[in-house]
Amino acid sequence: MVGQITPEFKQRLLARVDIVDVVGRRVPLKPAGHLFKACCPFHEERTPSFVVTPDRQTYHCFGCGVHGNAIDFLIEHDRLSFPEAVEELAQRAGMELPTGDEPVAKGPDLKPILATLEHAARLYHDQLRDHARASRAIDYLKRRGLSGEMAKRFDIGFAPPGWDFLLTRLGQGPAEQELLVHAGLLVERTGKHYDRFRDRIMFPIRNRRGQVIGFGGRVLGDGEPKYLNSPETPVFHKGRELYGLFELQQQRGPARILVVEGYMDVIALAQADLPFAVATLGTATTPEHVRVLLRNTRELVFCFDGDRAGQAAAWKALQTTLPLVTGRQPVRFLLLPQGEDPDTLVRTEGRDGFDARIDHAELLSDFLFNRLLAKLDMRTTEGRAQLDAEARPLIESAPQGTFRALLEARLDALVGIPTRPAPGAPRRPRQAGRPGTATPLTAPRLAIALLLENPRLATRAQSIPGDWRDPENAGARLLGDLLDVIAACPTISAAALIEHWRGSDRESVVNRLSDPGLIAHIPTEGKADELVGAIRRMGERARQERRQQIMRDKRRASDLSEQDKAGLRGRPRPTTEEPPAT
Repeated sequence: MVGQITPEFKQRLLARVDIVDVVGRRVPLKPAGHLFKACCPFHEERTPSFVVTPDRQTYHCFGCGVHGNAIDFLIEHDRLSFPEAVEELAQRAGMELPTGDEPVAKGPDLKPILATLEHAARLYHDQLRDHARASRAIDYLKRRGLSGEMAKRFDIGFAPPGWDFLLTRLGQGPAEQELLVHAGLLVERTGKHYDRFRDRIMFPIRNRRGQVIGFGGRVLGDGEPKYLNSPETPVFHKGRELYGLFELQQQRGPARILVVEGYMDVIALAQADLPFAVATLGTATTPEHVRVLLRNTRELVFCFDGDRAGQAAAWKALQTTLPLVTGRQPVRFLLLPQGEDPDTLVRTEGRDGFDARIDHAELLSDFLFNRLLAKLDMRTTEGRAQLDAEARPLIESAPQGTFRALLEARLDALVGIPTRPAPGAPRRPRQAGRPGTATPLTAPRLAIALLLENPRLATRAQSIPGDWRDPENAGARLLGDLLDVIAACPTISAAALIEHWRGSDRESVVNRLSDPGLIAHIPTEGKADELVGAIRRMGERARQERRQQIMRDKRRASDLSEQDKAGLRGRPRPTTEEPPAT
């Protein structure tokens, strides 16, 4: 039971969620400058008049007048009560809800933290201009080709050497020092406080509202770590934020966004008139990063160094992105030459040269298959099976739809499996030699085709009596062998199941019955019942044939033995005959 929701808890909750994310999961938003627009979900309209404003974290419809914050939207759109809407957002934000009659423990007030971070950013910025030892920082920025205009645009600063620059200016008393600790600016050890950032070039990190929420600091000299980021704080969460996103959003719907690895890469590209780069903050790309980026652009490009670490980061980004892509927005991967990064390349190749690299970056689908194929020998059965084993789970993580179906079709073609039809365009089964005539499937062929498409359906056949297993029926023998293979390996994939018969005298039959067009007319949710029905029909047919055989053998009922009578009641006669070889 949700307890008392205080105004303070509501304020912290709204500061932790992004209204664009909340609304965007329910309404198809489109970027429009600093805003997002859509047709209003609360009244009928053809021209979009529903506006979401990230800076204010509000929505408003100029048609019907509805407006409010993220909580209000859930109450109106999802028909939730106030406590239900708060619970929904709190779960998404990872916040503990109050329970019972007691309000949740009061957390830190975010406004003083944000004000302290903004004050620190101004102090660092002033030190780059005024401090006696800032020349080293200025020389470094000049060597990197950074202009004063870019330094001002990204509010670059300088944290002087020493342990107490911020401490002496902003931490006069215990309360102020505690606030600086909560903001990630001071470190406390054994009762003493000292500055977290010392002798570093400072890059303020802003959220989507333009508020300073943290810093990245580049060391001057040989100190470690080379780059130091703010720790997780009540206002800063690395897995959600992207450096440069606020500056990028000042444009009107950038056609593409480039994800790079460093602060200086973002700034150097902006200076080269490529102002559409953002950087992750010392962490791998997260699903939240991808959702935010796809909402803000028509094309997403991941850019990594070409060394082993860069390739690993690119592959991790692919695994994170696949569950969120539909193919409507191209996602590309650009791996740079070893020893190069965007900052160095754009200075040597210029804007046009680097832009050309982006234009020729690998599409996600190509990157996926090229990376897997590079380490496999596709001339061998084992190589094709390994490709299926590695690629199939990745593809199955993508959302259902045309893009996933096309990836599956490409994999099937590479492995050597007949291509499945794309959704909405099922192939009609055809009879050999008579185009346009549907091939009727017998019960055994239907059951086999269903299992070859989805071996997991075999679990539904376990409870069916086995009297359908007729050793003289080729279809029943193959079906029985299929079920035996699946029972021996319950996790076997469709591709591996088909591969099992390669080189056998049944290969052509299996390949023919693995054509998805044969069962394309059956809805996915009905295929399990179709399998059960087919096997039960086989059982009934087998029982009928046994009855007929018994009646042919015994002209008079008085001649029937007890075994014959049992057969007529539906139980199979015991036989000592060996089944034909398969």
